[in-house]
Amino acid sequence: MDKEMYLVLENGEVFKGKSFGAEIDTKDATMGEVVFTTGMAGYLETLTDPSYCGQIVVQTFPLIGNYGLIPSDFESRKCYLKAYIVREWCQEPSNFRSEGAIDTFLKEQGIVGLYGLDTRRLTRTLRENGTMNGCIVSEEKRIPEALEAAKGCHPQGLVQEATCPRNYAEGPEDSKYHVTLVDLGMTDCFKRYLLERGARVHVVGAYTKAEEILKDHPDGILLSNGPGSPEAEPEILAEVKKLAESGVPIFGIDLGHLMLAGALGGKLTKLKHGHRGANQPVRYLPTGRVYISSQNHGYAVDMDGLPQGAKATFVNLNDGTCEGLSYEGIPALSVQFRPGNDEGMVDTGFLFDQFMQMMEVDANAAE
Repeated sequence: MDKEMYLVLENGEVFKGKSFGAEIDTKDATMGEVVFTTGMAGYLETLTDPSYCGQIVVQTFPLIGNYGLIPSDFESRKCYLKAYIVREWCQEPSNFRSEGAIDTFLKEQGIVGLYGLDTRRLTRTLRENGTMNGCIVSEEKRIPEALEAAKGCHPQGLVQEATCPRNYAEGPEDSKYHVTLVDLGMTDCFKRYLLERGARVHVVGAYTKAEEILKDHPDGILLSNGPGSPEAEPEILAEVKKLAESGVPIFGIDLGHLMLAGALGGKLTKLKHGHRGANQPVRYLPTGRVYISSQNHGYAVDMDGLPQGAKATFVNLNDGTCEGLSYEGIPALSVQFRPGNDEGMVDTGFLFDQFMQMMEVDANAAE
């Protein structure tokens, strides 16, 4: 029989559910920022997205796990989230690609799962009150203790946990373009998109110094997605500023977008409940076309505090927040969403082509 579990939010609300995945000892507790994601599919990508590092993730779609476990769809080497909450999980998935059930995967990864609680009410609470910390315990008598723990939860070192443990390179040595990908907690698809366009990709850790990156004379630099707030990483912001001033073409995605804007003097703001899911509408201002994008972030660049010389290129149609920037004077572009995403939205892959064109122009100018 599945054990009863309790999610305690820092505002005092308690949600009772049952456990699946990794077991939690009666003396232990699992804490993190509780966020919701609205994707109807792509739960494997969610589970393996490093941007969820340190968070307790709630799926708004009621049934999760129906197409099983497919390792080739993973976005990174492991799970980074703290806990996973669903209304119902499928114990007998049906898919010719499936290699197991998510319950087994969560057990292997040491990730606590909760099911059977009212995810609709929980989502409404987070939407109306904003994201908040939560604590999961396995005994009702520990609820007061869990509430105090949730109030005092301040996750640290998220980028350090999510970045790659070592530098490495992929792609032909004789590629026309060599791109340095700064791994802030990246999903693997962005590396793949560069390789598909014929680039050799040098992946480096988030805390790599700008001087070390630039001494290899990269043709372009991609700042990846990742977890947490840029303002919690002043060391990285300082290096990104040096990279921006170098004149090397830069493409920032998600956290990389925020890092680039913050390093150049932009004002950043925390969103009430963030944008998480594969159904976020954004408008491309140069053409007026609307794209459905995949997103996972809790911060944004303030439209009233853009960096000097920056111009908005995308806006979110739900709340009007900044979703993309171009820059005057430096070869750089950035977007808050996930371009060319594998969860069905591939129309924005043209942004990677723009990045390749920036490197082409830069190379021609140098000749």
